[in-house]
Amino acid sequence: MSGVHAHQAHGEERASLTTRAAFASIVMAISLIGLKIWASIETSSMAMLGSLADSSLDLLASLVVLMGVRIAAAPADSDHRFGHGKAEALAALVQVILITLSALFIGYQSVIRLINGAQTSAAELGIGVSLVAIAATLALITYQRHVVKRTGSVAISTDRLHYASDLMLNGSVIVALVLDQYANLTGADAVFGVLIALWLLWGAWTSSSHALDQLMDREWPEELRAKFLAACGDYPELAGLHDLRTRTSGTHNFAQFHVWVPADWTIAHAHDRMDRIEEELQSRFPATEILIHLDPEGHTDRETMLPSEITETAS
Repeated sequence: MSGVHAHQAHGEERASLTTRAAFASIVMAISLIGLKIWASIETSSMAMLGSLADSSLDLLASLVVLMGVRIAAAPADSDHRFGHGKAEALAALVQVILITLSALFIGYQSVIRLINGAQTSAAELGIGVSLVAIAATLALITYQRHVVKRTGSVAISTDRLHYASDLMLNGSVIVALVLDQYANLTGADAVFGVLIALWLLWGAWTSSSHALDQLMDREWPEELRAKFLAACGDYPELAGLHDLRTRTSGTHNFAQFHVWVPADWTIAHAHDRMDRIEEELQSRFPATEILIHLDPEGHTDRETMLPSEITETAS
């Protein structure tokens, strides 16, 4: 049907966009790692070392994202009949773990450096490398924002949030070096290292929620759910809609519900009318698989995972 073909075309475009975005992240991470290794050695800056550790984990996270989006793009098969969309959510969670480990490492090293009172050097080099990193990161997250808008990829979205936090991280390196070497505020570099670690931990916490929602089959947002119910209201045949359940896997949405139909309708007649409605709804909600279960009018479903006070309502 037309709705299916539209989804396949969308899936192919999405796979291409997310793969290119993942490759862009990898290339940039490798380039920045080389620069920051050099700058860390020359400056002895804890903030720069933290930025290097973060870029190293950026590379590993981007490799995980690449693997995740490629698996998610694979079509459904006999072992994964709902598709592979949750691979993106798993990739996003791996990123969260890596971000958390990076933050703990930076925070620990910064505290040790603050206690020992170590000094930094070669501020000009560290500032120059940080400015290059900021420019490259701005270009990458601008492209990633475009990809997320077109695809809704949770893995690329998490990757973008991570790189967006790098803007503050690299800016903090500049401020730390200026305060430490030009303003002679000993310990400023280590303090900024601790602040960077806390910022990364906050980013990891906020980034995990979307991925967990997909893995736990959370219902659609109320706005989308209400929009779908309003669309169903355009069809008199769906007046008895109840037991609506929704979830998201990658960028593929699933909606299933029961509907009461006149008891004297034949199976063939009911099927033909609902099949037409399914196709029209799929054209209005692309990349959504819709499953309608028919109940004779007034029928009360047997108790399932949800109690009857939830299942026997339209919302």
